[in-house]
Amino acid sequence: MGTPKMNKPSPKIGYARTSTVDQNLDAQIEALTAAGCGMVRQEQRSGATLEGRPELKTILDFIHPGETLVVTRIDRLARSVQDLQTIVARLKEKGAHLAATEQPVDTSTAAGKAFFDMLGVFAEFETNLRRERQAEGIKAAKRKGVYRKRRLEGTGLSA
Repeated sequence: MGTPKMNKPSPKIGYARTSTVDQNLDAQIEALTAAGCGMVRQEQRSGATLEGRPELKTILDFIHPGETLVVTRIDRLARSVQDLQTIVARLKEKGAHLAATEQPVDTSTAAGKAFFDMLGVFAEFETNLRRERQAEGIKAAKRKGVYRKRRLEGTGLSA
């Protein structure tokens, strides 16, 4: 009859992220599952920093050689080139890779790594543009005398 086969962990681990709890993770989870991810970790936190993202930290701490971290788009992973490079360096140290379902990113190939680097530059550029537009809007509102600081929900504190 032979030795029973043990279940091997999937070589693909999915990571789904939205910035707020108002956003829905279902489409990302469905895409990651369809891409063959045996496990999908998810969180609803800002991608502006790597801090305070326990699910991503868990993946980076426990990913094994030969496994691939899969995201739908790299902006789900991080919003700065520095953070993206940190993640890829950590994966490389562990012998793991990064891939995206909606972009030709696969850090196990030279072309995929180059495309990843270009996308990272554009993701950071987009974030910087958003900050500039927000600052311009605040400045204009202050000139008009209609600016009010955003309240942090449930705290009574201003952001």
